[in-house]
Amino acid sequence: MDIASNRTRAGYLAAAAVAVMIAGCGIAATDFEYVYLPGTERESGANLPFTPAIKVRGGNIVFLSGITGAPVPHSHPHVPSEFDNLNFDAAAQTEQVMERLRETVRAAGGELSDVIQITRFVKDIGANQDAINEVMNRYWGVHRPASTSVEIVRLATDPRFILEVEAVAVIPD
Repeated sequence: MDIASNRTRAGYLAAAAVAVMIAGCGIAATDFEYVYLPGTERESGANLPFTPAIKVRGGNIVFLSGITGAPVPHSHPHVPSEFDNLNFDAAAQTEQVMERLRETVRAAGGELSDVIQITRFVKDIGANQDAINEVMNRYWGVHRPASTSVEIVRLATDPRFILEVEAVAVIPD
């Protein structure tokens, strides 16, 4: 075989190797996987409102700013009277937050099931956490993003709000 034939053959082999590598690195149905610690798997009977960790394999990472139950848009600086007609019950606020979260993730091309991490800023966790968890679990279904809850004294939007959620989503390509 001459040098030109060897180069052509080597080129074909290299192209085939790249094609096999790309095919083997395809993104699965989800671009992340749940990571559980022993005893925290659903099969073990654990009913955690979160997942211990989520491993990202691909997709587009989207960072969502803090979301409250406040209407969008609203004035900045905040005008408290714009919020006077809102329901400040923990469950009602959580409904508003989850609807806005879903709307924002959809605007980025995803769904709530693409949210991999949330940070919840909660006023008076003892009084409000159960209602918040109940509503959030209904929206999440079987999906559970990694989650951290932080108790706060007040939210910047208005002292009547009790929940703000920031999130990270992985939207499939």
